[in-house]
Amino acid sequence: MRAVMKPQRQAQYAYQSLSIPPSLDDPAIRSRYRPFLLPGSISEQDWVGRLELATVTEMAHNDLKRTGERIKVLVLYGSLRSRSYSKLLAFEISRILWRLGCDVRVYDPRGLPVKDDEQHNHPKVVELRELSRWSDGHFWVSPEQHGNLTAVFKNQIDWIPLSTGSVRPTQGRTLGLAMVSGGSQSFNTVNSLRVLGRWMRMFAIPNQSSIPRAYTLFTDEDAEEGGSRLMPGGNRDRLVDCAEEFVKYTIIMRPHFALFGDRFSEREPLPKD
Repeated sequence: MRAVMKPQRQAQYAYQSLSIPPSLDDPAIRSRYRPFLLPGSISEQDWVGRLELATVTEMAHNDLKRTGERIKVLVLYGSLRSRSYSKLLAFEISRILWRLGCDVRVYDPRGLPVKDDEQHNHPKVVELRELSRWSDGHFWVSPEQHGNLTAVFKNQIDWIPLSTGSVRPTQGRTLGLAMVSGGSQSFNTVNSLRVLGRWMRMFAIPNQSSIPRAYTLFTDEDAEEGGSRLMPGGNRDRLVDCAEEFVKYTIIMRPHFALFGDRFSEREPLPKD
């Protein structure tokens, strides 16, 4: 039997935040793509700030020190409702990834046209494709409606091509998965997202999050910690597991993007001696 050694946790990383300081963040990017950010007086004391994340924080710290590059994460959600629980869950995921030093950008699906063969130059289409090319990984969050993912979410994926010339906007990226539902716990949507990720040539992490009866698990809009926060419990703990695992896998796999894209069927054979 293979021995499994538990990582040695270092206390100095347990509650450390690696987030981008406001003084070093691009104001335009911050305003457009980081709606999940809260005032410092809240984010320093909220439930995300109190998480003990020593192992993954040390990994992220060392990776940032070694490469000088933050993990770039595109977060997609699948609803246009003003109080969308998939959006609220996407924001909670983004806050954890942000604390772990990721450059997180959340795409707003409002205004994205229904997929056709004519609107490839639509600003929202161009924006989505550019964000995917920019990213090292995606985190997808969809509601479950009629037993599966929503049209709003699927429409976003349909607008991302498998290839654009020599560029593959999703190939080799890591992928995190989460869903919300209004009824009892289901895994239909995360399973469908996993299939989508495979077709997009992405590496979905083994873990996944499914939030049942989501309307009962978020605080009111005017509650503490900024309002509309995921309540304590096993579902929230599992969400942290997913974010933590996503960062670990991305750190390990990001240096090998080119290697994973090297295919026998696509390359010219070397000449024989």
